[in-house]
Amino acid sequence: MSLREQKTEKKKKEIIHSAMQIIAEKGYYRTTIEDIAAKLLITKGTVYYYFQDKQDLLFQSHQLLLQNSIENLKNIHKQPLHPREKLKNAMIAHMDHLLDDQYGFELMHKPEQFFSHQQLEIILQLHRNYTELLDHLIVNGIEEGVFQALDPKITRNIYLGAMNWLTQWYKNEGKK
Repeated sequence: MSLREQKTEKKKKEIIHSAMQIIAEKGYYRTTIEDIAAKLLITKGTVYYYFQDKQDLLFQSHQLLLQNSIENLKNIHKQPLHPREKLKNAMIAHMDHLLDDQYGFELMHKPEQFFSHQQLEIILQLHRNYTELLDHLIVNGIEEGVFQALDPKITRNIYLGAMNWLTQWYKNEGKK
């Protein structure tokens, strides 16, 4: 990746991070591009240079969160570890990522509220890719006799439900 591309990605991530904080505080519909620009001390034009509109910004933030989550799991899959350690590392990586980008994850609970049909399909496919990788870790543990033979999808949903609920009661800055 060229230096220019790296700078562009860094700026987009800064905008996304600030936007997710504001949207989490004010709500999607009450947040304006002007609010986002003001928080970063940039012009609205700068935000529009990177994103078509607020909805595109939210879509790209969801894509980025899911792509990073998938990359984390792929890296864990490659590690020559015991299945229990892989699952433990997957859970730690998920929760670390969740806490680092808590505001963005809070908005992922109902993506159908914000995205076009085409965008929703992309988001749902990324979600499926993530859950398939997590299922694979669980199935490997079952096949190796490390985990009890339960339905991997139920097990995965219990783990994800518990981990994702963290955004409802925990805040990096203190009590929520």
